[in-house]
Parts: sequence; C-alpha cells; structure tokens
Amino acid sequence: MCSTVCMCVYIYNSAGLAYQLWCPHFDETEGGRKDTQCDTRSHLPPSSVDICLSDLQSHNRKYAFTKMPKPLTDQDKRKQISVRGLAGVENVSDLKTNFNRHLHFTLVKDRNVATKRDYYFALANTVRDHLVGRWIRTQQHYYEKDPKRVYYLSLEFYMGRTLQNTMVNLALENACDEATYQLGLDMEELQDIEEDAGLGNGGLGRLAGEFLLLGSLLVYLLYNHDNRQVEEADDWLRYGNPWEKARPEYMRPVHFYGRVEHTPEGVKWVDTQVVLALPYDTPVPGYRNNVVNTMRLWSAKAPCDFNLKDFNVGGYIQAVLDRNLAENISRVLYPNDNFFEGKELRLKQEYFVVAATLQDIVRRFKSSKFGSTEVVRVDLSTLPDKVAIQLNDTHPAMAIPELMRILLDTEHQKWEKAWDICTRTCAYTNHTVLPEALERWPTDLLQNLLPRHLEIIYEINRRHLESIAKLYPGDHDRLRRMSLVEEGDQKKINMAHLCIVGSHAVNGVARIHSDILKATLFKDFYEVDPHKFQNKTNGITPRRWLVMCNPGLAEVIAERIGEDYIRDLDQLKKLLAFVDDDSLIHDIAKVKQENKLKFSAYLEEHYKVKINPNSMFDVQVKRIHEYKRQLLNCLHIITLYNRIQKEPNKNWTPRTIMIGGKAAPGYHTAKLIIRLITAIGEIVNHDTVVGDRLKVIFLENYKVTLAEKIIPASDLSEQISTAGTEASGTGNMKFMLNGALTIGTMDGANVEMAEEAGEENLFIFGMRVDDVDAMDKSGYDAMDYYNRIPELKQAMDQIAGGFFSPDQHDLFKDIVNMLLHHDRFKVFADYEAYIKCQEKVSALYKNPKEWTKMVIHNIAGCGKFSSDRTISQYAREIWGMEPSLERIPAPDDPRQ
Repeated sequence: MCSTVCMCVYIYNSAGLAYQLWCPHFDETEGGRKDTQCDTRSHLPPSSVDICLSDLQSHNRKYAFTKMPKPLTDQDKRKQISVRGLAGVENVSDLKTNFNRHLHFTLVKDRNVATKRDYYFALANTVRDHLVGRWIRTQQHYYEKDPKRVYYLSLEFYMGRTLQNTMVNLALENACDEATYQLGLDMEELQDIEEDAGLGNGGLGRLAGEFLLLGSLLVYLLYNHDNRQVEEADDWLRYGNPWEKARPEYMRPVHFYGRVEHTPEGVKWVDTQVVLALPYDTPVPGYRNNVVNTMRLWSAKAPCDFNLKDFNVGGYIQAVLDRNLAENISRVLYPNDNFFEGKELRLKQEYFVVAATLQDIVRRFKSSKFGSTEVVRVDLSTLPDKVAIQLNDTHPAMAIPELMRILLDTEHQKWEKAWDICTRTCAYTNHTVLPEALERWPTDLLQNLLPRHLEIIYEINRRHLESIAKLYPGDHDRLRRMSLVEEGDQKKINMAHLCIVGSHAVNGVARIHSDILKATLFKDFYEVDPHKFQNKTNGITPRRWLVMCNPGLAEVIAERIGEDYIRDLDQLKKLLAFVDDDSLIHDIAKVKQENKLKFSAYLEEHYKVKINPNSMFDVQVKRIHEYKRQLLNCLHIITLYNRIQKEPNKNWTPRTIMIGGKAAPGYHTAKLIIRLITAIGEIVNHDTVVGDRLKVIFLENYKVTLAEKIIPASDLSEQISTAGTEASGTGNMKFMLNGALTIGTMDGANVEMAEEAGEENLFIFGMRVDDVDAMDKSGYDAMDYYNRIPELKQAMDQIAGGFFSPDQHDLFKDIVNMLLHHDRFKVFADYEAYIKCQEKVSALYKNPKEWTKMVIHNIAGCGKFSSDRTISQYAREIWGMEPSLERIPAPDDPRQ
C-alpha cells in the first residue's frame, strides 16, 4: 500500500519571481524501495517544489503525438514548431551524443544488450542534464531575492509522468523526438515505460497535483478478472528514479512517544523514539521560463544506533524488526480520502511530514544566503512575513501544535507571541462535508504517540473556550459544539476545529461548498469570526488538460483566437464570436471524432469490446462512493437496456457508457458497486438484441494517464452527486474544457459552471440543496418511489433477483437493502428527473450542429476554472502577496 504526505511552496516576489512551490511529499512502498543506488532502501518521499506562477500548471504539458510514416503537412510542421519547439540540427546532434553517453557511462550498457527501459533511462538522464544549470541558478535566485514562501501541506499529490512534462517545459520535445527517431527508437514507446507518478486517491490529491504538478505513486487499486477490485502493491520505484538526488546533509530527526517534563528551564520532551527524515530532491521545471524548482521527498530511516544493544547481545532479529518498524512510516498508506480510519500509523505519517517540513521551514527562514548553514535570522517574530503555510484539509493539522512546540520549547517564545505567529502563518482549506471523512484522533492515541502535542492542544482549547465563554456567557451547548475536544465514550480531538482556531483564514473549494460550511458544519465558528471564512473555487491547468492531452482542440482554438489563452484562460470567451461559424463547428467535431477513434482502438485492445465510435461516449470517472451516485448511473443503464429490449426497432441514440474509479480498500459498498457495474456490462455487452447501441465498460485502474486519454474523447460528463455533498470537483472542469457536455446536479463547481456557460448549455436535473434539506426534514421514503415508478421497480427487481448475477442471485442484496431502506444520498428521489434529462441528451446528440454549438459555449465559459486564477486568489487574499509573471535569466544569459 502507499501513502503520501506532501507540502508545496509558492514564492511570490514583486521584484521578480512569481512563486516557489516547496513540497515535502511523503510516499511509501510496502515491499521496500529499490533503485539504482540501493536494492533494499525503502523510500518514503514527502516532497518540496518550487514553481513559477505563469507556469504553475504547465509542468505536465503532454502532447498526444504519434510519429507518422508519411510526410508532415505544412500545418502539422507549424503546429510542432509552435507547441513543441524547433528541432535544430545542433540540438538533435547534442541529444544523440548525450543519449549514447548516458547509455554507456551511466547505465553501463551498449546497444547490443540495452533494453527499452535502459533507453528510457538514457533519455531521462539526457533531458535531466538540461535542468541542472537552471536548477542551481533558480536556487541562487531565491536566496538572493529572499521572497516570501508558501508551503502547501497536503497528504496527497496525484500526478502523472515526468519525462514529457520536462521536455515540453524546456522546449525539447520535438528535438528529442527527432533524436530518438534517428537512433531507431520510438519516443511514444519510451514515454510509456515511465510509471505514473501520483500519490493520492481522488479530488483532493488531484487538486494538490494541479498546484504542484509532480508527485509519486506506490500502489494502484486494480480491477481484477473476477469482477472484483483487488489492491496490488505497485513498486514504481523498483527500477530507480532518474529524477531524484539524495540530500543526506539535510536529514532531520522526528520524535515519537516519550514523556513530557516540566522544569524551571522549560518544557522538555524526553525518552522519545527517533526516526530520521532523509530528503530526496527532484527538479521541476517551469514552462519555458528558466525556472527549475525543487520537490523535496522525505524518506523514513532508523538511526544507526537503533537498538544497537539488542543487536550486540545477540538480539539480531529483534533489532532488525525494530528498525523495520521505524521505517514502516514510509511503506504503508491507508488510501481512503472520503473515509477516516484512525490508525496509529496514519497519525505517524501525518506527523512525520509535518515535523520534517517545519524543521526545514525554520532552517530555511534562519538562513538568507545561498548554500549558507549559518543562522542569520534569530527572531522568529517575522516568520509570518516570510512564510505562509496552507493546510490542504485536516491531514497536516498537526502542523499547528508542532509549530507551537517549536516556538515555545525550542525558541522559548511566550505563549501569546507564539500563538500570534502560528495563526498568522497558517491557513486551512476544507475539502469535505461528509462526517465520516473528518479526522478525529483519540486522545489516548495522541497521549501515547505525541504527548507534548496533546498538552499544547489542551491549552489551545482552554484559551479558545475562555474567549467563547466571554462572548456567549452561559451558553454551555455552544462551548460543547465549538470545543476541540469531543467528549464521549472515547475522548477525541476534532482536527477541523483545531485547523479553524489555529488559522487566520478558512476556505471551501466552490462557492456552494463554502456557503454550506458557513451555514452548517462551521456555523458557530463563522458567527464568531465571519471574516476568517473565504471561498477559493478550484481550478485546473489548461497546459496539461488541453494543450498537452488534446493538442488538436488546442490548435483549433489557437487558429481562431491566438495562443495567449494558454496563459490567460479568460480569453476563451472570444470563441463566443464564432459560435455560429460552420468551420469552427466542423473542426471541433472533427477533433472530437478523431479522439474517439483513437480511444475506441485503446478500448478494443484493452477490454476486448467492439466499440461504435459514432456512439455517444458517456463517461463517469471519479472515486467510487455512494455520494457520487454511480448507482444512479447504473439504474439509467438498466432502464435504457430494458427500453431497447422492449422496442428494438426504435431509432435509439447509441451510447458507450464508461464508469471508472477506485474504491477505498475497506469500503464494502463501493467495492460492491464496482461488481454491479461490471455485472451489468457482462449482460448488456453480450446481448445480440442490443448490439452496438449500448455498451458498458468499467475502466480499470483509473489514473492520470488514462484520464488524459478518455477526457478528450468524451461526449457527456456525468456529475450527478446529491446536491450539497460534492465540495467542488475538478474532473467536471476538465471535461468541460475538452468539449464534453455536462449532465449534473446543482452541486459543487457545477453551479458556477452553469453560471459561466449558461445553465441552458448544461443538462441540469434533480434536487437543489434546499430541496435536499427539506427532504431531510420531511423524511425520504425510498419505497414510495419504488412502488410508484414501474421502470425503477423493474430495474431494482432485476438487481435483487439475480438477473445480473445468475451464478449468485443474492450477490447485490446489500446494495438493494441500502437503496431501499437507508440511502443517505437519495438516489431514487432524482431518478425520474435524471431519466428525463438523459432523454434530452439523446435527442440533442442526434443534431450534431446544435450539440457542437453547445460545446463551444461550454469551452468559452471555462476561463474561470483555470488554476492560475485559483492560486492568484490564494496569493492575494490569504497569503498576502502579489503574483508576478517575470522570468529569471537563463544560466548562460550574459545579462544576469
């Protein structure tokens, strides 16, 4: 299994550089890390990255480029020059020379024995050579300018591959492609050898990936041949990582367990168990701006003297077991993002990255010269002027008591001063309103693992409640609701409350989500300090999610409005002037069809299902969870299947319905939903009456690389969560930008998408938040819908009666029971509206011109959903900085 805890940093400087992204990002391998330097070292990495604002999202641009044997047209050549960089003769020659040099000297191979993986490593090292000078120069620039740094702390970073991202950002892709061609190799094959790097689960990790643009992956959740999801460890580092550099000189100790002593000299945390945090640095280039930032990954290591006494007296086995136990922090992840599992190892992971990162923050704050190890600043009162810490959900919440511990016990600040520094430095982003996803750590676990931090949390709570009692004298129920400590059978610390109290700003990730937080979940806190609460609607990078994965569409847009929209997505509004332009309508439809043909071939190869490329590609890809309502999609599939069976001669709109995603390993219902989807597919796909008018495919092992294939090929995007449950979503934005129409509820960012594109240009259905609230009060009776709607009853009876599971008739009894008797997300309440809305979708799809006009309206309305806008708002409204787009000089620039 895998885990990650990550932190990234943006740096803003009005004098020059936009920002630095500094990210410790924590990843673990169950079976131990293997790489080119050591076959047995396990690798944890938390990470650190610096990224320039203008290209915050452009690190992972990827082009769906395939070498064609026929000569390129003039237009194709112009495309390659504009988006890929000109392949100069000198560049190609140098790349070939360096490729062969790395193959010989780095990998110690020749062409007679080298494998494709060797060629990938040779190419990766060749490209990496172009980073080094810029990497060093960038770090020098940061130390010279000493800008404010923003540390984005996240447990997850869910990213794709590095090689192509780096080539694109350095304008080397075309030259590398030509060099590999002349060497008799295929660039696309070499790129496919690289594993997906993305340590995370769903939207939270993907959002962090949008901000960071780099991550690591140890485990994929795989869909197996017996129609079940099974989890398999994927040691993506077993062949080594050509991008990283170990930095043992910056190793830091992290303490666990022990006891607290209160002495006249101060508080001491003693008799602790120490685990060392070893950093690994990875270069991350900005988009053609000469900026190469650093992603710092932390690996857990046992100290050299770990239980040496046991080892010396013959306790060899115990000594090795104890060492492995210490290093387990970097081996196992609990990959649940919408389900809290309060395990000690998870808390260790969260604290490990926080403790290592904060030590690094303080060290960097105290030094101001490049390469200096001397302490320059000794007064930490100016820390908030140079450091901002953004907590991505509650997973890194221990940063608040850890920063207080450093300020109180190490820096000997008074409580009032330390608390002022802490609250002005930290800010908190909430990502969920689901109760089961909110972290609540048992106090007995904290007392055992982090006793000093529990003391600090208790003192934070005491002072917090004193201030609330003064504002609301005698309101004991309010004190109970707002306390950091939840009383009960097991006393727990509410980590969301800790984040709110310890931060100067709290934000949701879509306007409706932020409003729900203020009205319900954090209502008491909002009433006390309304100015603390903000909204920052999520965004996506157009470099990765349009230019990289859908270059055909990117070029069609550029031909009409120019290429500046890549950096300023608001310019897409200019497309509205062309909404009735037949040539644009034709070109967009043509690009979509080409993408569908390409993805159809992929599906037929990997899923052995014959796909009708003229069918509507109806796609729902996201975490498998009850609130995302994949079950509502299933009921529509069954209803459509039954209708085709009943009237086989009717002119049906053909559909290929694809559902993809992963379930948390311990989430029984979600795993059963996957089995239901595949079981429906088995029946539908082999039905000769239905034929190619309806196909159902469950997309295995859904990840970033697969998303880059499917999103450009999709016609319809399913965003059908119960209103008020989805925080924002970013997949909805990616589909919209790539020319898919949305069928969805008024939930998350769908609300703002409808505002930007016009609600008439989305297929909106179902209950609104107020309707859901009213139903919660009046009561939801699923049986009423079941008995009243014949098609719904038929579909449920088929599921319950074993129609889709002939070998085990009661296989889906738990799903049936949940839907009929205890469905929190009210699937049946939206069933009729959903089916009617799908009928409108089918009718419009038969009119390609009107469909494509609606697509243009959607693409034109995407400007708001650029992560450039999101980060700029964070910078100005939370971090107190002004973004800059200025480049830094190249290493060989004589003007520097």
